[in-house]
Amino acid sequence: MKEILRLLQLVRPFYWWMLLAAVLGFASIGSSIGLMLSSAFIIAKAALHPPFQELLPGIAGVRLFGAARGILRYIERLASHNTTFKILSRLRIWFYASVEPLAPARLMRYKSGDLLQRITGDIDTLETLYARVISPPLTALLVSGLLWVLLGSFSPVFSLVLLCFHAAAALGLPLLTGYLNRGTAAEMSELQSGMQTKTLDCIQGISDLLLFNRLDDYVGQLNELKSRELKLQRKQALIQGSHESLTGLLMNGAVFALVWVLAPQISNGTINGVYSAVIIIAVMASFEAFLPLPDAVQHLEANATAGKRLFDIVDAQPAVTAPVAPEAFPESSSICFQKVSFSYPETRCPALSAMSLTVEEGEKIAIVGPSGAGKSTIASLLLRFWEPTEGSITIGGKSIDRLDPESLRSRIGIVSQHTYLFGESIRKNLLLACPNASDEELKKALEFAGLGSCASRLDQWAGQHGMNLSGGERQRMAIARMLLQDAPIVVLDEATANLDNLTEKSVMQTILKLCSNEPAKSLLVITHRLRDMSHFDRIVVLENGSIQEEGSHETLMKKNGLYASMWSLQHRSSPPGLMAES
Repeated sequence: MKEILRLLQLVRPFYWWMLLAAVLGFASIGSSIGLMLSSAFIIAKAALHPPFQELLPGIAGVRLFGAARGILRYIERLASHNTTFKILSRLRIWFYASVEPLAPARLMRYKSGDLLQRITGDIDTLETLYARVISPPLTALLVSGLLWVLLGSFSPVFSLVLLCFHAAAALGLPLLTGYLNRGTAAEMSELQSGMQTKTLDCIQGISDLLLFNRLDDYVGQLNELKSRELKLQRKQALIQGSHESLTGLLMNGAVFALVWVLAPQISNGTINGVYSAVIIIAVMASFEAFLPLPDAVQHLEANATAGKRLFDIVDAQPAVTAPVAPEAFPESSSICFQKVSFSYPETRCPALSAMSLTVEEGEKIAIVGPSGAGKSTIASLLLRFWEPTEGSITIGGKSIDRLDPESLRSRIGIVSQHTYLFGESIRKNLLLACPNASDEELKKALEFAGLGSCASRLDQWAGQHGMNLSGGERQRMAIARMLLQDAPIVVLDEATANLDNLTEKSVMQTILKLCSNEPAKSLLVITHRLRDMSHFDRIVVLENGSIQEEGSHETLMKKNGLYASMWSLQHRSSPPGLMAES
């Protein structure tokens, strides 16, 4: 259970809170035991018709413990829930702080649904770490100690008898529960992760499932997973119910054993018969502290499984690390790739192979090539999502590994093919790029991006993933965010792929004009659509991770090489006017 030990190290600041809650839990159960003892004393004593004064201690005990039980129970719940929420808050912050540096490189091997299950479901599972795993054994230990002392004051034999049954309830039954329940938590976690993944895939791909008439098949797979989960839940409930029944059986066994030991001592007058009822009731009440232990065993395995899944991510080494003493971002926005090579994990062919590329400040470059040529890898390396296997990348003469990654990314405005919009208003989605932007600046950016219709409805809800907007509108929203960022370097990675030809032409002209204004911005446009190529200062043709051709549109067309071939294939059926513009 090394995962549990590691989790306990994380919550060390709350050890005193945990101890306080455990003591309050003990005091609450102790009050219940005291109430039962006082009641048993009054009933047994009253049967002998004693003077009223002899019943006063019992009456006072009933009042005291009756009032204390409710108050202590409330305070214990307050303290335990406060402790739980403090632990949960710390774990959430710890996990996010650990995962954020891993994105996106080290998280690519996880499906989005699996990540969601770890971030939400597994963290929520750890909510029970204190209340269901740590607190019950501590409370049971304290209650057992109290009863040992109480019964030992009558006879050490009573304590030894009780010790045997308490040990069986505290150790034997939980071990049996753990044995019967082994592997269930891991299987349950795997099932829930699978359901989360499939549910998310179903929601995001609902249109495709409906189009190909596969929705019923997909729902059937989800129902099968749910049926397996219900079977596991029934198994856990059966084990827990059996444990509680066995705990009751042990309680009755303890009562029988104590009656057998008590009878001779009551007969010879060693112990007052009134106290026999007190002892028996005390023993029965003490087993209340042992009832949560089977649940604790099940939650122990569930917490260990959740911890293992979280540590599996947290223990990964970031693909990039921030420098200890980062340098200031250079004034120049020139970019230089010097003999850069890079291979993605678990792939044989390199994405880039000894590639050298220089982009002068204010220069507008188009990077083209077939799919898999390494175009998007250039953007990922420039943003330091990955580190080059070989070679170096500099901006303004400074190696980017000497710059703070967050500072670097704030100076590079990027628009990729897949735009993420939050389930918030259009205004809030735009303010992510520039939190202090005024409404006028937001409207201006929208108009530049071809979204003038949205300028008057900034408070409209964009929908989850921007579902209330069309694909083209979502892409233009990303372009508007890039314009608001006003970064000295602009990277467009298939940014106009979801736009129609006229909108694409309008947006590109706006971006080219913006990057030409003083101070000029360095522009890298990664695309497979060869449109308006004559507007770029230089075109870089990439294939198999290396530069095959480089030059202006006219120069490359005269070479009649790969670029000319790609251009001819794309414009074979285009109208003459469009070919001339291109």
